[in-house]
Amino acid sequence: MGRLNYKRFIKSRKIRCAILGLLSFVPDKLMIGIQYRIKLGRKIDWRMPQRFSDKLQLYKLKYRNADMLRCTDKYTVREYVKERGCEEYLIPLIGIYDNVESIDFNALPNTFVAKTTDGGGGNQVLVCKDKGDITHDSFKSTINEWMSTQKPKKHVGREWAYNNNLPRRIIIEQLIGDPHSKPVDYKFLCFDGKVKYIYVISDRKMGVYATLGIYNANFEKVDAYRKDELKPEITLSAPRNYQKMVEIAERLSEGFPHARVDLYNEEGSIYFGELTFYDGSGYISYEPDSFDFELGKHFDIGSFK
Repeated sequence: MGRLNYKRFIKSRKIRCAILGLLSFVPDKLMIGIQYRIKLGRKIDWRMPQRFSDKLQLYKLKYRNADMLRCTDKYTVREYVKERGCEEYLIPLIGIYDNVESIDFNALPNTFVAKTTDGGGGNQVLVCKDKGDITHDSFKSTINEWMSTQKPKKHVGREWAYNNNLPRRIIIEQLIGDPHSKPVDYKFLCFDGKVKYIYVISDRKMGVYATLGIYNANFEKVDAYRKDELKPEITLSAPRNYQKMVEIAERLSEGFPHARVDLYNEEGSIYFGELTFYDGSGYISYEPDSFDFELGKHFDIGSFK
């Protein structure tokens, strides 16, 4: 069975999520197996998983850690980061709001980033590079659309850590770096608190495409790629303070069998982006396919399998 490009037939993400929400009664293991088969064109090896993608499915089903629940919320994760001694790397907060009426649009700075606390995958994010380019009405309409979208009873990818029952709120942070440039995004793939690989996104159009290279812990580019993203044409050098970034990623991921820690580095200033536990929901294809197994060998699932 080959992969089914369901996005070709149902282009609206909102509609796709609504359909999956209606299927919340389907048991998690069955639903995960169906989604995996549709997206990757093969069955999950539940019994003796070796692939990273297979092990992530078991991670969804079996691993439970209360810290994960607050780490998937874009506001409560800030407290977790503080507790881990990394407060200085948090992006400055402008405000946290229960509804758009609570936001004084005129008081917002000229540049900012607004998003919902439960958004993911680059969805429900507004990057304002010049407040003169948006109106109060368009800002209010966008936020209200986000807030009115019904939360599913279960996460559509059956990712346990997102079923945290925390209220959806609006978080507004400072826009870091030059508003006219695209910041490089460093996504550290950590296993048992140790960095093994890094996704480096050097160019991105939110929700449309990303240019993504894969580097090892020594920041050496590896000959492997994600099929869902664009291949980079150049090899990047390690950013300033790279070893400090590794230290931060390992401190924040310690205690989890697997976590992806996203960081930015703006001319030596390091900022925390987010913590993710189910990279791509475990539905990513690599070129070569063997890299899925390479990642999998670092993922020890013995504590929960």
